[in-house]
Amino acid sequence: MPVIKGQPHPRAGETLPAETLTTEEVARLLAQCSLRAPTGVRNRALIMLLYRSGLRVSEVLALKPASITFASHEARVLHGKGDKATTRGFHPSADDALARWLDARKGLGLKNGPLFCTLDGAPLSDRYVRDMLKRIAGKAGVDKRVHPHGLRHTYAAELERSGMRLLQISRLLGHSSVAVTDRYLRSLTNSEAIAALVAADLPELPDVAPAPRKRRSAANGSAANGESGRGRLGRV
Repeated sequence: MPVIKGQPHPRAGETLPAETLTTEEVARLLAQCSLRAPTGVRNRALIMLLYRSGLRVSEVLALKPASITFASHEARVLHGKGDKATTRGFHPSADDALARWLDARKGLGLKNGPLFCTLDGAPLSDRYVRDMLKRIAGKAGVDKRVHPHGLRHTYAAELERSGMRLLQISRLLGHSSVAVTDRYLRSLTNSEAIAALVAADLPELPDVAPAPRKRRSAANGSAANGESGRGRLGRV
């Protein structure tokens, strides 16, 4: 639709669906984070937790070090949506990045405060996280709009492809209704749906022998032929 000068854009105010990332694209983002410099270690852990927990950026930034329980892979969110406390899960693939940041944090002499903080212990802002993701996406050559909510959508899409039920995904995302989760997953493209179909483990049909054909008796066959003959004569 053309844009008319002096009038608002036709799509102004419209919320565009978040673009999900491929695993390769996420790996390229992580490769931009240093494994040695404290800032890189922190950002790597932050991205991994956003990507493999589905937590909102506000929920991640409100976490304390004590909020993380590795044994059960739980994150205690004290201020979730609606300012409600809740327990959410994170995938074991985030363990290494989180453990590295906790060690680096101790090395900096940080004991209290938020889990994800500056090197002086001050809280990070969600603006910093958004700008950081945009910056490293450019360096990584990821030609998509990369932002915290997109990582949340990516997490939901990966869970669906893994075969997890909608209700389970809804619980993990902290949604109040499965209808909200359903809207998250509607961004799945046809090509992605077909790829999921090809990879799906559908049940195979068993080998079943064809049913034996019934043999007609000679009498029935003769009668049928006679009726057929009379019919042909009648039509002549």
